[in-house]
Amino acid sequence: MAISSAGLLRKIITTKEATALVVIRGFAAGGAKAKKGGKGGSTADSPSVSALSKEIKSSTVIGANIFKDSSDPKILSDSEYPEWLWHLLDKRPPLSELRRKSIETLPYEDLKRFVKLDNRSRIKDNNTLKVKS
Repeated sequence: MAISSAGLLRKIITTKEATALVVIRGFAAGGAKAKKGGKGGSTADSPSVSALSKEIKSSTVIGANIFKDSSDPKILSDSEYPEWLWHLLDKRPPLSELRRKSIETLPYEDLKRFVKLDNRSRIKDNNTLKVKS
């Protein structure tokens, strides 16, 4: 769209044509229509309240289907999911906190994280030194 509109702008010679182009160009659908009911009111085009039952909402993951010919996946019991899934949102310590601790006492996962973050920090420092010189 940007390339085609840039081509159109090159063809415009006078400012009169440019103002005509600006006047003709509108916004997204429904932008020029006045809303009914004022602020926060419903419009005629707004979707109606969801007709799904509470049972379907509580037993399926609505909107998670990525296939055309399939239905939304069902919610399983907690025991049917892998153990690592429940630890994805656990807070992990930042580099500053890992540097304060003794390396010998860190668990393996924290040690891996420390090495990764420390390498990343050193690379950033070296890159800023190269830019300055």
